[in-house]
Amino acid sequence: MNSNMAQQHRYRDVRKVTLIGSAVDFLLGVAKIIAGWLANSQALIADGIHSFSDLLTDFFVLYAAKHAHKEADEEHPYGHGRIETMATVGLGIVLAGIACGIAYDSVRRLNEPEILLAPGGLALAVAVGSVVSKEWVYRYTVAAARRLRSDMLMANAWHSRSDAISSIVVVLGIAGTMYGYPYLDAVAAVVVAAMIAKIGFNLVRSSTRELIDTALERDEVDAIRKNIFDVKGVRSVHMLRSRKSAGDAFVDVHIQVDPLVSVSEGHQIGDAVRRRLLDSVDVVSDVTVHIDPENDESGSPCDNLPHREKVIEALKLCWPQIPASAIETVTLHYLSGEIQIELDLPIWILSDTSEARELVNTLRKASDTLSYVSDVQVRFKV
Repeated sequence: MNSNMAQQHRYRDVRKVTLIGSAVDFLLGVAKIIAGWLANSQALIADGIHSFSDLLTDFFVLYAAKHAHKEADEEHPYGHGRIETMATVGLGIVLAGIACGIAYDSVRRLNEPEILLAPGGLALAVAVGSVVSKEWVYRYTVAAARRLRSDMLMANAWHSRSDAISSIVVVLGIAGTMYGYPYLDAVAAVVVAAMIAKIGFNLVRSSTRELIDTALERDEVDAIRKNIFDVKGVRSVHMLRSRKSAGDAFVDVHIQVDPLVSVSEGHQIGDAVRRRLLDSVDVVSDVTVHIDPENDESGSPCDNLPHREKVIEALKLCWPQIPASAIETVTLHYLSGEIQIELDLPIWILSDTSEARELVNTLRKASDTLSYVSDVQVRFKV
């Protein structure tokens, strides 16, 4: 199965799990609000609103899952994950606002005992049913999240578990009211409101951190670093940066390789690092690898060295006896603030092989006038 088909199967599984949870949330929300209104339970009405907040989250998960694999375009080269992030911030603010309204009304009723509500058996039965239903949804969603390795589904599962916990609080409040403590229903409503507010606050906090490019968690960064070092040819890792975008993560890293390997081999090592991170670290969706011949984290010691064109011009002046075509193809190694030169010469320029050592010494002495040249290596080819 290719990657595109696997992604489509994964999307269908996420959608199936979320739609089942949505159906339960909708039925519970309607049942709680109607039963709360008929049975005079303010806490149950608040819990019904909490269930609808789960429903909003379910629709949000469906939307995010649908657009999770949307390809990047010219205007959005890093994809569209921040749409999900912004939507999460908005959802968190809405939930916090709802919680404030519920808490205000409940506190008002506590201060005016004559308007306290008196729920009955119907409210208690619906609240107990909600606990059982939401716990089942939680377990079903957690199992799917582990199977699909989906952090988004896992978060939604815990949202369902919070609804089950709030329903337990409602059960206690209604039961207390039925046994002669009328203020407990309003107190339970305040507790549920606090739970809703906490969910909203957490959504806003986590999503806002993404908007300012917060790094991955320490254990995730450690896993990334370990996988990089597992690639043959990587000598060290520095300037490792990561940032989140919805359920994805982008990684930028500098890796140090043998400074004398070819450009193509260095690229091959970097490409191996990229493939390993994409295959081994689930959260990583894009990797940019920069190849370094030495550690430049605290600054590049070669910044002030002349570029190739100027070096070639200087070498032509120093080595007038060498064909210009040979000088123009020299290999330059910019290392430790100096330049190492590799020069390939045809063997036919020598009348006798014994001249080789003398020519090399002559070239090295001539290049001594160039302060930035640390070494000259000459190879004679047939």
